Amino acid sequence: MLDVSNLRVSYGGVPALAGVDLAVSAGKIVALVGGNGNGKSTTLRALAGLNAVDTGDIRFDGVSIKQVPAHRRVALGISLVPEGRRLFARLSVERNLELGAYTRHDRAEVAVSLEQVFEWFPILKQRRKQEAGTMSGGEQQMLALGRGLMARPKLLMLDEPSWGIAPKFVTRLFDAIRSVNARGVTVLLVEQNLHKALELADFGYVIQTGRIVLSGTGPDLLNNDAVRRAYLGL
Repeated sequence: MLDVSNLRVSYGGVPALAGVDLAVSAGKIVALVGGNGNGKSTTLRALAGLNAVDTGDIRFDGVSIKQVPAHRRVALGISLVPEGRRLFARLSVERNLELGAYTRHDRAEVAVSLEQVFEWFPILKQRRKQEAGTMSGGEQQMLALGRGLMARPKLLMLDEPSWGIAPKFVTRLFDAIRSVNARGVTVLLVEQNLHKALELADFGYVIQTGRIVLSGTGPDLLNNDAVRRAYLGL
């Protein structure tokens, strides 16, 4: 579904990505893991069209999207749930979800998608008229995930979904990601909780200083001695 080759991104002439290569197969969960400041979020933002690409290519469903603007990438089926949630705090839960479908014009199908999100996250249905900013961090992350799904994506990209939420919500969140994937949505997951991410992922990449340094199945990376020493403290 997604093929990224020799992706290079810089900020003010300072390299952030130094030739990233990765692939995401349809129907799979792929994790991109590594320490802070190594290029995980930059990679997702480049794939979403929010960061300019210096060189390299991004192919989605076999077609280069390197020059496609961000809003058109959403319409093609790429949805990003950003780090920090970025909700409209003063708007209701329901309105936040509706804004996730801004590229769609099939209003009847949007209503179906809304009910699907409420099925995945019953707490959102209970809070549908509540201001988003008054919910807990975990509930807000569920809302951010639901908003991303309202675009009816083929590829859902998640940037640090467990950031800033209570441990009791982390398990629920990862269960929700697994459920979404089981319904046919491909997932590219950026996550500092490496253990949780690789337990969930079919395949994973480890990024360091803007380069992919390791790749393999989730279990293979979890059992890799270098990964265990560097990221799990084992």
